[in-house]
Amino acid sequence: MDLSNFIILYVDNVQRSVDFYRPLFDREPVESMDGFAMFVSETGNKFALWAKNDVIPKVGDVKAGAMEVALTVDSISTLQVYYAKWRELGVKIIQETTELDFGTTFTVLDPDGHRLRVFCNEKS
Repeated sequence: MDLSNFIILYVDNVQRSVDFYRPLFDREPVESMDGFAMFVSETGNKFALWAKNDVIPKVGDVKAGAMEVALTVDSISTLQVYYAKWRELGVKIIQETTELDFGTTFTVLDPDGHRLRVFCNEKS
């Protein structure tokens, strides 16, 4: 069982979220229908968006921001490229590039308030 290769975020509006993630991931979803869309990375990891009103079984009043999606990059220079691109796209940055115990990171919010942390294990 591989527990690390598929993330699903519950969102208010799937198309709005696809429009947000498409330029961040620089790819089209491999699957897209009313209420659901899925992106797949070069390494095969899956990242899906599911309309929270369509989720079965129904979810309660779940608030975004109680967890985060961590996206690993291989170097500080790659992290800086993503940071610059996402800033240019107008993504809401809630943590500027920062050096923490585990490496260098920055954190942003998607349209539903989900936290996305980009990090690499290197320190500057």
